[in-house]
Amino acid sequence: MENVNVDELTGEQINFMLILHSGNARSKIIQALREYREGKVEEADNLLVQAEEDLNNAHQIHFKMVQKEASGEKVEFAMLLMHAEDHLMSTITMKELVKELLDLFKQKNI
Repeated sequence: MENVNVDELTGEQINFMLILHSGNARSKIIQALREYREGKVEEADNLLVQAEEDLNNAHQIHFKMVQKEASGEKVEFAMLLMHAEDHLMSTITMKELVKELLDLFKQKNI
């Protein structure tokens, strides 16, 4: 991902970028489970790697927002930001759970 300058974006644009990247990751995580269920283990693993990249993009944006606020700059709070953060955090949780499940399935040859 290109280096995003959050100073050049509106709060709304930042929020939608968080939702976009975490939403893309969420879709890939669910697809990874479906691929695994179909016996396509390598495809499932590749989708999880791609999901991790999407989440890293979202995390970079989120971290820059936290840095701005930590340096004393006011970050605009809105329901959209709360939704974006909820989306990001639930996707991170989902990713960790799915990774653990797939590892367990592989270990048990399921």
